[in-house]
Amino acid sequence: MIDYGKVLNKTVTEMKPSGIRKFFDIAATMDDVISLGVGEPDFQTPWQIRKAGIESLERGKTKYTSNWGLIELRKEICTYLKRKFNLEYNPQNEVLVTVGGSEAIDAAIRALVEPGDEVIIPQPSYVCYEPITALAGGKPVIVNTKSENDFKLTAEELKNAITSKTKVLILPYPSNPTGAIMEREDLLAISEVLKGTDIIVLSDEIYAELTFGGKKHVSPASLDTLYERTITVNGFSKAFSMTGWRLGYACGPKPIIDQITKIHQYAIMSSPTTSQYAAIEALKNCDEDVQYMLKEYDMRRRLMVSGFNKIGLTCREPKGAFYSFPSIKSTGMTSEEFCEKLLYSKKVAVVPGTAFGESGEGFIRASYCYSVEHIKEAINRIGEFLKEIK
Repeated sequence: MIDYGKVLNKTVTEMKPSGIRKFFDIAATMDDVISLGVGEPDFQTPWQIRKAGIESLERGKTKYTSNWGLIELRKEICTYLKRKFNLEYNPQNEVLVTVGGSEAIDAAIRALVEPGDEVIIPQPSYVCYEPITALAGGKPVIVNTKSENDFKLTAEELKNAITSKTKVLILPYPSNPTGAIMEREDLLAISEVLKGTDIIVLSDEIYAELTFGGKKHVSPASLDTLYERTITVNGFSKAFSMTGWRLGYACGPKPIIDQITKIHQYAIMSSPTTSQYAAIEALKNCDEDVQYMLKEYDMRRRLMVSGFNKIGLTCREPKGAFYSFPSIKSTGMTSEEFCEKLLYSKKVAVVPGTAFGESGEGFIRASYCYSVEHIKEAINRIGEFLKEIK
């Protein structure tokens, strides 16, 4: 018999499964569970986007596209990024269309990181950065951001993490799970620390459209001091409610995008053609739909944050994405223990903060991309749970 323990990649076998999915999978086996766990918009993809995809199929637009993606789409991406975030890229050779933002992150890290290189990852943050770095042979260097700093990466924290082996800095803002954003002055301080180095910034901006309280997203690449060292990753899943369409993109300096494209050529070939035609419509004609969804998220955000604070779980105001990150330290439980007991006793699924790194201990992530009724009922059940454990 084959000893699979000997043939499998040890980096993979030692990798922990996603902590986000653990509680979601348990909840899926139970009845009457209210889930605040998965970061997926509850809105349908806007009709005109779906219609554009349908029409592309009806016209027989079902062949492979260029490895880079449809030039029409790349041009629209550049127009959109200039209009929204003051970013300028050449659609011919500085934009690659990928299978979701996830592929863009994976391919970018693989294009940059060699065995022994260090990648600085602020946490709490999305679950993919650390394992992808390990798969590339790199060493994840974790910076534990702090609640009192609104979970922003500070210049001092970055400076202390940099060594002669540092190759990449990941900036995952607006943040999943904390809702933190980096403002212009924060990025200027970061750029001062990076000055004189060859460190590349991988900026994951999948939630760039989703900022609140009058705070607009500032892309690192919009700063002259960071432009030449930044890879901008974005996509259509969150802002346009197109999760299942699996479409994203990477933009950056041509020498880097050229190498990312090689990986894309061999691993993927090209992104889904139907999704690309739909995305053209999204970028051209769906600003009003995005603004409608943003307004709804903002209302739900305020409802959830005030709800948590009223029942006794301190919750800072998230300024981006669609997650709240309340503290459960007052209960004396670990994040895992809190989430497990809440799920089994009150049938409410949230994600332990530790799914996003050790610095998430003492917190839970609750998504507000659910209906008002859904959120209200979940808060009520959590309030009952808190009373019962006192």
